[in-house]
Amino acid sequence: MDLLAALAAEPQHAALVFDVDGTLAPIVDDPADARVPDATRGELRRLAARYALVGCVSGRPADVARAIVGVPELVYVGEHGLELDPEAAAWARRIHAFADGIERSAERKPLSVAFHYRTAPDPEVARIELEPVAAAALEAGFRTRWGRMVLEVLPPLETSKGTAVRRLLEERGLRRALYAGDDATDLDAFNALDSLELAVRVAVVSTEGPVRLGEQADLVVSSPAALAELVAQL
Repeated sequence: MDLLAALAAEPQHAALVFDVDGTLAPIVDDPADARVPDATRGELRRLAARYALVGCVSGRPADVARAIVGVPELVYVGEHGLELDPEAAAWARRIHAFADGIERSAERKPLSVAFHYRTAPDPEVARIELEPVAAAALEAGFRTRWGRMVLEVLPPLETSKGTAVRRLLEERGLRRALYAGDDATDLDAFNALDSLELAVRVAVVSTEGPVRLGEQADLVVSSPAALAELVAQL
């Protein structure tokens, strides 16, 4: 709580950055149904008027993340930071062609694809069935990333939520920041705060998320609702 108080003492010099799904918006079976609760939206609008930067770095495309959050005042970066990498677009056609050759449906994003298995009758079996897809993607020269009930196929670039967070902060000359997330990709964002004068890492923990997230966090909450109560103190 002392960390939050220190951050809130000088909001004009601080950033608040959030993941979306599982962090601001509760996880739902159908990704198309995700939505940030109205009360959380109200807090985000308040914070946007108070802090130097309030933003979202999401695995979703930025326009989709913006619609889910429903607060246009925020800064949005999509696809785990790929939208900020000018080299990512050159890989999109090949990644989409790869997904077209797989005999199961995929979420097609502008720069990557995702194979979800949350609604599978047996998620453990579904993950095993996706392992050959992951192997084929690596053999084709792409990167893969396992998340909460999802396999993502990405361009082979050193781009992450960490590079996105670092760029957002550097562009604004900010040395104080909070980042909140719930999955393995958020560990990169946690690491991006290491050199700051004040860093607050918040983990939204679950049985699906990585243990390391809670271990590396400064603060741990159990749900998006609990995170909303925490940021109300800011």
